[in-house]
Order: sequence, then C-alpha cells, then structure tokens
Amino acid sequence: MSREFSKIKESVASWGDIRQLLRGGEQGQLVPVVIPKDRRGFAWMTLVFLALYFAGMAALTDFTVSAALLALLFLLLAMVTMWRKAIIEIEEGTTGVRSRWGAITGTLPPGRHYLWLPWDRVDAVVDTSTEIPYSAPIVACPTAENVPLKSIEFFLKFRIVDPVAFHRTIGAGNFDLVLSSAVQDAIRQRSRRVNTERAYDLRGSDVGDMQDALNRQLGRYGVRITGANIPDVQLPDQYQQHLATREKVAKELSAYEREWELTRKRRIDTLLMEIERSKKTRDARVVEVKAAYNTARKDVARMLEEQETEAQRVTWEIEARGRAELTAAENEAKALRRLAESYRDNRAVLQYELARRRLDVGARLAENAPQPLVVRTQQGQGDSALSTLLLAQLLPRLSGQNGHTPSAQ
Repeated sequence: MSREFSKIKESVASWGDIRQLLRGGEQGQLVPVVIPKDRRGFAWMTLVFLALYFAGMAALTDFTVSAALLALLFLLLAMVTMWRKAIIEIEEGTTGVRSRWGAITGTLPPGRHYLWLPWDRVDAVVDTSTEIPYSAPIVACPTAENVPLKSIEFFLKFRIVDPVAFHRTIGAGNFDLVLSSAVQDAIRQRSRRVNTERAYDLRGSDVGDMQDALNRQLGRYGVRITGANIPDVQLPDQYQQHLATREKVAKELSAYEREWELTRKRRIDTLLMEIERSKKTRDARVVEVKAAYNTARKDVARMLEEQETEAQRVTWEIEARGRAELTAAENEAKALRRLAESYRDNRAVLQYELARRRLDVGARLAENAPQPLVVRTQQGQGDSALSTLLLAQLLPRLSGQNGHTPSAQ
C-alpha cells in the first residue's frame, strides 16, 4: 500500500514537452497544468529592420536592384518567421488559457491556433479530459472509541472542468494542499463514526456522501470529483492480534457451523428421500385405488348395461307378447263379430237347427227313458214271500236290459 500522498504540481516546459508532462507527470508527481514557454520572441523584428535598411539603400544608393532584392528577401524571412512563431497547437484533451497583457481573455480548444500579436500568449495548458487519480493514506485516524487506526487509504479521481477558474483561482500547487486537507478532514470525520471492531467495514464502503462534500468544497475551483473509495484500512498491531484471535475463533465457529450445516443437509436430504419414497408409495396406492375404482365403475357400468339390456329385452318381450295377445284378441273379436254377424244373418237356420236338435234330444231321451213294470197282485191279499223273492230277482235283470230301474206299483 502506498504510504505517501499523491502530489500535484504545475510545470514550466517547452511546447514539445507538454504532452509528456500531462500524460506521465514529472518525478512521480501529477502535472495537470503546464505553463508553456513563449518561443516567439522578437527575432523577426531584426529581419524587419534589415529589410528596411536594404530598402533605404535601394532608394539612396546605386545598388538599387541588389538592395531591393535583399530587402524583399529579409521581409519574406521576417514574415515566415513571424508565421511559424505564431502557430500554437493545443493537444486533444487539453485546453489552453489565453491571456493578453497578463489578463485572461478566454480559452483555446484543441487544434491549431495563430497568435499574431506578441502580447497575446497562452498562460497555461490544462488537462480537462483525463480523470486524474489521487491517493491519500491518512495516518492515526481515531475511531468512535478514540482508538487510532494505523492508516486509512483513500483513493479518488477528479477532473478539471473549468480550466480558467482552476488556473486563475488556485493553481495546481495550492490545489494539492487544499485537496489533501479536505480529504484528511473527510476521512477523519468518517472514522469517528465507526467503531473499532467494524473498522474493516470501511473498505469498499459507500463514500458517496464524502464525494458530495468534496465536490461542494472544490467545485468553486473548477474541479469535480468523479469517483472515490476506501481500498484499505490498517488497524493497530495489538488490535490486529486481538482480531486475529477473534478471526481464529470465528473460523472455528464457521467450520463447526459448516459441518453442522452439512449434517443438517444430509439429514434433511434423508428425510426428503423418505418423504419422496412415501409419496411414491402413496401415489402407487392411489393409482391402484383409482384402477380398482375404475374397474369397479366399469363392472358396475357393464352390470347396469346388462341389466338395462335384460330389462329392455323383457320389456320388448312383454310388449311383443302384449302386441301378440292384443292382435289375437282383436282377431278373435273380429272372428266373433263376424260369427255374430253370420249368426244374425242365419238366425232362421239356427232356430231350425235348434228345433231339430231339440227333437233329436227329446227322441233320445224318450228312447232311454225308464219303462214302468207293473206287477199285479190279488186285491185284498197281502204280498206273499214268494212273490217278493221273485220280484227281487227279476228287477236287476230288467234294469240291466232297459238301462233303468222299473218302478213297482
């Protein structure tokens, strides 16, 4: 870690060295401003005087042609020299501060410019595009418990946004003092708000408030802080030993926590496997139950279908039987109606047939009617035993021949 503040300075150099100083610095120091040496001078005035001298000789002496040529030659040399000395080239990414008789009149953008008048000059060339890094290690910064930290390294980047204000108001050398003082004050204020045990939290912490405060302080100089951070913090040696012990205990605790976490994860994984296995078993049983349920539904549906079919068949049979009986009854009724009509039409025939049948029945009844047997006895005398015996033997024979029992009188 760097133990020294970055140094900012301004240098005086020729135009050829400006680029190297702005980009590489000088002897490890940052050079955002270079004051160029004025290379024009008044050498061209000598050539102008010589041209005037030879012009006078051409007018007053006999060497008219040669003196006139020499005067013209020196005049051309003076103009070329003046033109070459008037060229000013500003590098890309830099800005020139222009002045006249010592008063700043404006700026010159990158490119080629011409300063014809000798009292017009470039006071400074300022780097306005590069973000200049600045490192500031602050030593013995007290914390909230008034424990001095060994060092806090603060790193920032700034850019010159107003070269006229920067060059006219403060300059590079004075800006170095102002910036280092402002950075030390900001770092010490930040360390005062931090406990010693949390000092390492300053590394990489958010320093946006410090950047805003520095911008407010340095904005009037035409400078803007574009970035800042705290890359490193060093604690006192004794406190570092204490922290080393704490870190050792913390590492052991962390190792034990990791081991316990692994054990817990293994147990959780085992339980999850058991749960998944139980879920699979449950799902298999659910599938079996669903299959049995579907089979039962199919059986019930098939049985219902069979019952419905049987009921339909019985219904159809009953309907067929009923239709057959109805048809038979209708046919019989039709036959009876026709028979009745026939009987009605043949009533006389039937009456004659009935009378004839009655006569036939009466004749057969008359033929089979019993014939009376009259046994005459003497009047006034009682039946003798012999007559009674003879009558008893004769009656069965007569009834067998005639088919009826004769009556005695």
